[in-house]
Amino acid sequence: MRRRRGQERAGGGSGRQGAGARLLLALALLLWAGAAARDRLDAWIDATVLPPLAIAQSVEVLARDGTLLRAYTVADGRWRLAVTLDAVDPRYVDMLIRYEDRRFRDHGGVDWIAMARALWQAATSGRVVSGGSTLTMQVARLIEDTGTGTWEGKLRQIRVALALERRYSKDEILTIYLNRAPFGGNIEGLRAAALAWLGRPPLRLTPAEAALLVAIPQAPESRRPDRHPEAAHVARDRVLMRMVRDGILPEDEAAAALGERSPEGRRDFPMLAPHLADRLRAAAPLVPLHLTTIDAALQARIEDLARNAVAGGGERMQAAILVADHTTGEILASVGSSSYEADRRQGFVDMTEALRSPGSTLKPLIYGLAFDRGLAHPETLIADLPVDFAGYRPQNFDGIFRGDVRLREALQLSLNIPAVSLLEAMGPGQLMAALRRAGARPAIPGGGAPGLAVALGGLGLTLADLVRVFGALGHGGVAVDLRATPDPTPGFVPQRVLAETAAWQVGDILRDVPRPAGVAQAGIAWKTGTSYGHRDAWAVGYDGRHVVAVWMGRADGTPVPGAFGGELAAPVMFAAFARTAAQVTPLPPPPPATLIVAADRLPPPLRRFQTPGQAAAGSSAGPAIAFPPDGSVVEGTRIIARVRDGVPPFTWLANGRPVAHSRDREVALPDLGRGFSSLTVIDSTGQSARAEVELR
Repeated sequence: MRRRRGQERAGGGSGRQGAGARLLLALALLLWAGAAARDRLDAWIDATVLPPLAIAQSVEVLARDGTLLRAYTVADGRWRLAVTLDAVDPRYVDMLIRYEDRRFRDHGGVDWIAMARALWQAATSGRVVSGGSTLTMQVARLIEDTGTGTWEGKLRQIRVALALERRYSKDEILTIYLNRAPFGGNIEGLRAAALAWLGRPPLRLTPAEAALLVAIPQAPESRRPDRHPEAAHVARDRVLMRMVRDGILPEDEAAAALGERSPEGRRDFPMLAPHLADRLRAAAPLVPLHLTTIDAALQARIEDLARNAVAGGGERMQAAILVADHTTGEILASVGSSSYEADRRQGFVDMTEALRSPGSTLKPLIYGLAFDRGLAHPETLIADLPVDFAGYRPQNFDGIFRGDVRLREALQLSLNIPAVSLLEAMGPGQLMAALRRAGARPAIPGGGAPGLAVALGGLGLTLADLVRVFGALGHGGVAVDLRATPDPTPGFVPQRVLAETAAWQVGDILRDVPRPAGVAQAGIAWKTGTSYGHRDAWAVGYDGRHVVAVWMGRADGTPVPGAFGGELAAPVMFAAFARTAAQVTPLPPPPPATLIVAADRLPPPLRRFQTPGQAAAGSSAGPAIAFPPDGSVVEGTRIIARVRDGVPPFTWLANGRPVAHSRDREVALPDLGRGFSSLTVIDSTGQSARAEVELR
């Protein structure tokens, strides 16, 4: 009884094999009949309507050297990364053609020799021994996504293959295969497969890797390395042995390849600069390829630094880091969080774009504006004493008053009272205007008018905004086009934030700020900040080329007890500099117009800073430049300048450098040269006026 059932099963199998042989024989007779009518065959092929060859492919974000930073699945959840023939290892292509379709370069879409052999083997053995499908026929099946189990399906595949060969080159057909071949699961195309199974692009493959990628598409689900590693390994070795037999691969290389381990799992696709990638994709959702200025290797190092920085800081501690080249504005590394995941740290939030209080980080800009307007000099003395500005009484962080200090020292110690005094003399609007010229977008809580508290962090800025501000300081006082894409920002016009001399003076001061313990990097101008309630810890620095900014805190804005910019963020910033370049790029030398003298050699009005309230006591209104008026164009390069109001004697500065001192209200200024000049007059009470003129 058992024998009879076995015979019945065997007979059933023979019947199915016989049906397959009869199907192939019928196809052969049909094709032979078509060949007898060549003209009708040509017309039949030419009339073929091909399905669309365009297919949705993964959106990609690339680093400056073309390295893949991040890719996104297509709408149906598949990984399908575009690849061109020149981006594929030639050995893989040779193996593929040799194993799948050795006469690919010679036939017209159908290999009649292979087809005849398959038909003969089927007819003589009663079963299908080998297939006659060419690579072009496989492409036909892939682009139509139809089966070939019926004679109608097989005939359609042959027709499409013949039509493809007439309309496209061999390399174009091969490229379609490379982009469409299935490699198991949601992996389609060679490039996605190489990344998923090997962890790298297909440009350079070992023989074993190439053989594996040749073998998988023959049975993509049953040869998936993550689910069926043994089957994938056996199929790979079969390809390798065929290559030896056909003389494609030397025996010694094959022996080494056979001993190479096969992958047994799936690799993660690259995920560098994920927050930046999301922003670029959201801004241009229809663009398939986003090119960036990111340095992939540096990005990986800075991301690793961010992860280490928050370790041990509690489960909600977060960090964000930006590295840019202020000579070009290009962002080289952008880390929005220490981990891109929905964890307690809120890793999906991009903290490079989050509005936070900048603490004391804007003090360098305040000092630079004061230098630029002739209100003060790095060696000017200022009183660090209790003050009251209409009810606003700022205190130093440590609660200590130091009396008379030089502005250089006041900035290095990050004293609050001198910074607020300088801003009070200029007006908060001057700081806000300078921030906007730098490209920042400051936000005042509640949308009201800015007050003196903005000097100490009473406004909202992003980490990117601070990079713009400090990038301008490093770039000679000129705003930088901060961007993560190679092309300049449309409509960007670089504006001067500070005079070159003022920017250099700020950098010269910040370069000598004492380093954190254990940090020996010299030549970096830097500043820290801590927001009210210890919610934000900042450190920003620049050298002659790079600007690095670090934020640390909690993404939800809750305080971090004991967190200070100098202790928490500064060591991370210096570590980022060390990962960015082997050596610090020196800051530039002082511009020719820079006044570098001791305090006792300064013009009298610059020796001590007085607030406008102090200066006005018992005096008339401050000075005003009567000629040349602000914004005027003057013929010639020698000016007879006139001042009205104010208390003599008067000190005149051109581009920050003293050029005349006189008790008279009219004075001949020396030759200033052609071009734009900034004139400042300071009276004996320390009050000043300024005019921008063009000399022709």
